[in-house]
Amino acid sequence: MPLLERPGTFISYYPAGHGPALLLTHGFGASAQMFAGDVPALSSRHQVVTWDIRGHGASGDPDDPACYSAQASLDDMTAVLDELGIGRAVIGGHSLGGYLSLAFALAHPERVSALLLIGTGPGFRSDGPRAQWNQSAERQAARLERDGLAALGSGAEVRAAGHRSAAGLARAARGILTQHDSHVIDGLAGISVPALIIVGADDTRFLAPAEYMAGKIPAARLLVIPGAGHAPNLAQPEEFARHACSFLDEVTGQPGQISIQG
Repeated sequence: MPLLERPGTFISYYPAGHGPALLLTHGFGASAQMFAGDVPALSSRHQVVTWDIRGHGASGDPDDPACYSAQASLDDMTAVLDELGIGRAVIGGHSLGGYLSLAFALAHPERVSALLLIGTGPGFRSDGPRAQWNQSAERQAARLERDGLAALGSGAEVRAAGHRSAAGLARAARGILTQHDSHVIDGLAGISVPALIIVGADDTRFLAPAEYMAGKIPAARLLVIPGAGHAPNLAQPEEFARHACSFLDEVTGQPGQISIQG
């Protein structure tokens, strides 16, 4: 497991395979381990890089709250790509990782060849819903401080995460999970690269956001996976891998691609 030194902390990352690159970012409370079962298939013709957000998994959990922000996470993504000599990649992620992937595409369009968005949304345009989201993040942080890692629950994506501390996760909730403006949702129409948006049919909280993104991103398509909730790659791994691999082959021009239109 390589570690990348960053200002005030360090980031753990996991490269696998060779070929056109895919950078995958996990959701809040999870870690790169949520993609461990997907990597063998995804890396058969691609270089797949997973990593742990600050406060998560094997990455550092610094005491300073100022070390935790969405901007710091975008900078960490850039640093991982630079460390591996990757100029341009498919950028993908789950939940919080998907939101960060959208933010990365808007901040660094020259580094993004396509987007793979899983169980995620584009944030909020209105102040009221955004405030409710941030209040929920604060409650999550308070639960982590009170109950420790047990506050994460038993979701499939968090069970194998291997976090250093609940305190780091609480700081990440307040500093990375919270949102402060509408620039991501406002920027969807300006994203010009292909995007595959995957959501579980039972993920009721993110079905509408997934449909909204599919309607706003010009080159997006939506895939709803039956029998799956918030982490469709874990609930239906073969279905997820089949469509994700086909999309990667298509957008990177790899041989053996299978169309997923329709």
